[in-house]
Amino acid sequence: MGIAIVLLVLLIVIVIVALSVKIVPQQKVGVVERLGKFNRLLTPGVNILVPIVDHVRVFHDLRIQQANVPPQTVITKDNVQVQIDTIIFYQIVAPDQATYGISDYVYGVRNITTATLRQIIGNMELDETLSGRERISSNIRLALDEATEKWGVRIERVEVLDIKPPGDIQEAMDKQMKAERNKRAIVLAAEAAKQDVILRAEGDKQSKILKAEGDKEARIREAEGLRQAQELEALGQAKAIEAVAAAEKVRIGLLRAAGLDENVLAYRSFEALAEIAKGPANKVFLPVSAVETLGSIGAIGEVFKAKSEK
Repeated sequence: MGIAIVLLVLLIVIVIVALSVKIVPQQKVGVVERLGKFNRLLTPGVNILVPIVDHVRVFHDLRIQQANVPPQTVITKDNVQVQIDTIIFYQIVAPDQATYGISDYVYGVRNITTATLRQIIGNMELDETLSGRERISSNIRLALDEATEKWGVRIERVEVLDIKPPGDIQEAMDKQMKAERNKRAIVLAAEAAKQDVILRAEGDKQSKILKAEGDKEARIREAEGLRQAQELEALGQAKAIEAVAAAEKVRIGLLRAAGLDENVLAYRSFEALAEIAKGPANKVFLPVSAVETLGSIGAIGEVFKAKSEK
């Protein structure tokens, strides 16, 4: 009987200890109520509770979590139905507010996202919707931040995963996109052909310019060569004349050194002319102005003979 009592007491102690000691893992937090009223938060590690009096209502995960919002069909400003799929990333920053501020904050986040999404898309046309994912995400996050601030939840990020227009609209858009691609291809081909013609014309122009410059340079060099040749020829002629003049000067000097002055030379010339005229077939015509000269030459001849006799 005593052993049974001891075992019973030991069991009661074990139960009390199990109810009193709570071990909370990292990034978890518990909301403790004492007699139905919020008391405190259980932090990671070992925590002691008062059995029966204290009660852990809920544990919250403090890591960033995600909530998928079911695909929503909304109508754009130009009356086109599109299906939008979004995802919300959030984090609990105030566990007590997340417990008592709203019954289900995930459900509340989804509803606010749906309502905000309808309002945003209703003010946008289809083309703006398809190209405005960043704008849609930013507006949804602003609307969620205003509401979740009182819930102890912080919205980290909102992502629009997919925007699906109706099938016929999608088909028309595909055709339009294909037409645009073909148009761009044609424009690029035309631009390439234009550039090719321009480059060819530019190359032909440069070729003609270079050829003209080459011809000009060749003519300049040819003219320069001709000028230099003429200068050299003129210089040669001048030197030749100078040499002849020098030789004539030397000859005259030698004649003077031999005692033959100009009068003697003239007399000798007329003697040679007389010898030529002696031939029966030779006739010599003298101008009238040469008669006086012949008289002087006769006198010179007499003087010359006298010198010879001496």
